[in-house]
Amino acid sequence: MKNEIKPNILVVDDDFAHRQMIEAVLDDEGYAIQQADNGKSAVDAVGDRFFDLIIMDIRMGGMDGIEALEKIKEISPGILVILMTAYASIETAIDALKLGAHDYLIKPIDIEELKLLVKKALRFRELEMENLNLKERLDDRFDFANIIGGSKEMIRLFDTISMTAPSEATILITGESGTGKELIANAIHQNSMRKDRPFIKLNCAALPENLLESELFGYEKGAFTGAEKKRQGRFHLAHNATIFLDEIGEMAQTTQAKILRVLQEEEFEPLGSSTTVKVNTRVIAATNKNLEEEIKNGNFREDLYYRINVVNLNVPPVRERHDDIPLLADFFLKKYTEKNRRHIKGFSPHAMDMLIRYSWPGNVRELENVVERAVILARSEMITPAEYPDTFKEIEVPDTKTNVDLSPGRSLKEVEKEMIIRTLEETGGNRTHTADILGISRRTLQHKLKEYGIN
Repeated sequence: MKNEIKPNILVVDDDFAHRQMIEAVLDDEGYAIQQADNGKSAVDAVGDRFFDLIIMDIRMGGMDGIEALEKIKEISPGILVILMTAYASIETAIDALKLGAHDYLIKPIDIEELKLLVKKALRFRELEMENLNLKERLDDRFDFANIIGGSKEMIRLFDTISMTAPSEATILITGESGTGKELIANAIHQNSMRKDRPFIKLNCAALPENLLESELFGYEKGAFTGAEKKRQGRFHLAHNATIFLDEIGEMAQTTQAKILRVLQEEEFEPLGSSTTVKVNTRVIAATNKNLEEEIKNGNFREDLYYRINVVNLNVPPVRERHDDIPLLADFFLKKYTEKNRRHIKGFSPHAMDMLIRYSWPGNVRELENVVERAVILARSEMITPAEYPDTFKEIEVPDTKTNVDLSPGRSLKEVEKEMIIRTLEETGGNRTHTADILGISRRTLQHKLKEYGIN
């Protein structure tokens, strides 16, 4: 049997029986557990050894959980702490989130929620460490500034970039709009042998065909109406450097033919000139289109495709890298709190759950916009779902086939209670599944069950 390092978890509670119960549950899950019976003992334990996670009660004799949290964060700022609190003290738990707690559990503890929350917290820490280790491992050779990701998909992408960037290979970056293809292209250039030379960029979709050609290859004075003086094109400027052709799939075939010649012969003629210009340029192209489909439809040259697709880097959409969403959200939160001089500590658990469940059709660009908007509109030190745009309402609308009486005269609470009861019946009492169907977190469902007296 393979020996695996068990995650170390510190359980802090002045209730011996409660500590023993939590240890038994988490021990069965394969974790290494240590106990502390008060806040001071917890602080001392953190000073003596490393813990992946701390689960700590708020109300304890002597040093309580809030004071212990502050002292623990002074010793180990990056440690994850989940606090336990009675239902009546939720406001205290929310205050604790502002002080750096990762999440909280409501007493009496739901065993399945405990296991799920611990698993999510440890996965979050694992992703942070993977991302940090990757950046440290590549730091001496590679600069991946502003490219955030600890998921397996992004780690594979980073590794491929690290191997291909120092080469002279032509690279095609594919991926949906908003995934960060330009950031990838910039990282390739910054880690190449040409990094001290210009990085010339051009969006092929931003210009009509006639202007695109003149931008790429330049022109002589009088080459066309309005050409009042000679002008060098982007390929000329990218001699001994790198050119990035964004959205190359939008390029007309006549221009594609000229690009192909540059790649094959390393030469071109400016518009209106018979003089051949020789260039040594590394080409990085990007597209959000399926170029193989474009070839079948007669919109893209097959020979050009094989010239630019020497190395293909596919940037995965956000919906396929949910593990990166907390990292991305925290990155943009720090960026825009500093930019807008706001004092916002983080996201409420429900707000983060919604970010993870959202489909992100606009990918990283949309996520950045949502976080920036939330920072500007936030009324407290925690981002809540109230700051999200209307597109997030689809997450909160219950998606269930149960028939609920919506007759006029019924209160909202009556309708909500009936919705919860019917959905529980439909799922056979499975609370996790019920919460998913209703579009709320399991913790929110727990609150509603208590509020409405549903067993």
